[in-house]
Amino acid sequence: MSEVKNLALRAREAARVLGVTSAGARNRALLVMAHALTAKTDQILEANAADVAAAREKGTPEGLIDRLELNPARLKSMSEALKALSLLPDPIGEVVEGNILPNGLELTKIRVPLGVVGMIYEARPNVTADAAGLCLKTGNAVILRGGSMAINSNLALTRVLSEAAVGAGMPDGCIQSIESTDHAAAEEMMGLHGLIDVLIPRGGANLIRSVVENAKVPVIETGVGNCHVYIHESADPVMAQRIVVNAKCQRPSVCNAAESLLCDEAVYERVLPPVLKELEENGVTMYADDKTRSLGAVMRIHPATEEDWGTEYHELKISVRVVSGLDEAIRHINTYGTKHSEAIVTSDYVAARRFLREVDAAAVYVNASTRFTDGGEFGLGAEIGISTQKLHARGPMGLAALTSTKYVLMGDGQIRE
Repeated sequence: MSEVKNLALRAREAARVLGVTSAGARNRALLVMAHALTAKTDQILEANAADVAAAREKGTPEGLIDRLELNPARLKSMSEALKALSLLPDPIGEVVEGNILPNGLELTKIRVPLGVVGMIYEARPNVTADAAGLCLKTGNAVILRGGSMAINSNLALTRVLSEAAVGAGMPDGCIQSIESTDHAAAEEMMGLHGLIDVLIPRGGANLIRSVVENAKVPVIETGVGNCHVYIHESADPVMAQRIVVNAKCQRPSVCNAAESLLCDEAVYERVLPPVLKELEENGVTMYADDKTRSLGAVMRIHPATEEDWGTEYHELKISVRVVSGLDEAIRHINTYGTKHSEAIVTSDYVAARRFLREVDAAAVYVNASTRFTDGGEFGLGAEIGISTQKLHARGPMGLAALTSTKYVLMGDGQIRE
């Protein structure tokens, strides 16, 4: 039997046991897992250092290195996220709705685990801890298939978290990682309909597209983040500058970082120069249209191509375009955006309402940075991913997104005539 199928069979059996454990038992396991991350920091960081060194030797861009690299502070943050999860209300068994039918049957709709969750992701070791914690909290077994760049980190994290969970009374096989980095392993995983209940891909556009197009298992599509900040003609220039710089520079490698800047033609000559200068001071390279480049405000600027309007850079780069107004801004975003997070800076209530209504994205902001699209920032605890699709879940996916529902009916002898 292949490694992947063996893991799936073990996960299926673990899910049956895990799904009926008490909330208290799962919360205690999360606390043990959180402690294990900090207790075994040296072991995890040693594995991660090997991954980082190999990635640098291959010339991997620094934006991807940032996603890959762990340090004591990041491990502590991952540990704190697991502790925070243990304090959140248990979604399993929650009554979503209920009523008494005309025939006297008592009907309730309750939340239940999905079963076995498969995660396919790239160089993001934090996903290992987040997925393990969220799935355990919601009574789901999880099979993790991380990218080859982070293989040592992911396997080390999985060992630590799995041993801690099992030691705390959770079923063996509830948290597992695929050791093979061969693409065939991912393909086999995508085909295990009936053993894996749902696949969640996290990574670049090519990875997500491959899973969506090839999987036989149902997929929750997490999104690439070509996020925009649009400076409306009524925007406060100081506010606009702060928001753009934060959205692009605060952590450029993540999916909720801004990749495109739009500015109204009516104010671009006055508003754009200081924004571009501060971006350049923060190391950002700009790919801009003719009007933006004609300002002569910065040196690190190049002509934008059609490809730039749709690119998620994952680094200190941004596309910049002057638009004729709100209509063109909305049209541009809906054409090139990835339905992730979009922001408008404006003092015009009507423009703000139109932007919120007409822009098609999982999260839409008025006068705030796109960097807030995050399960923790939204009060959901750690997130399993950010969905840009419209079925089952959309936006940051917390605990509820990892559950399904079941109808429970209680009667006293009713039969259907």
